[in-house]
Amino acid sequence: MGLAVKLKEIAAKLKVEFEFYRRLQKHPQTPKLAKALLWLAIGYLLMPFDLIPDFLPIIGQLDEVVIIPLLLYAAVKLIPQAIIAECRIQPAGE
Repeated sequence: MGLAVKLKEIAAKLKVEFEFYRRLQKHPQTPKLAKALLWLAIGYLLMPFDLIPDFLPIIGQLDEVVIIPLLLYAAVKLIPQAIIAECRIQPAGE
């Protein structure tokens, strides 16, 4: 399998995950704390500066790889499984 095919698969998976988190964010029964954590993850991803500067070896580059998944994990743990299942199976157009 070529690199281009793998990159397309990864891009497709990311698109599905972003859509899932968008639906979670918009769901009326998603707890406010979970919504706040989702917004924090988005904000940290888009923030023009880092809490840990990138010029620090290894730790500087890994902060996004650790902080954003932790925020997403905490948000999903706060959301009832029924809401997660509903948002997972919803078509992207809704």
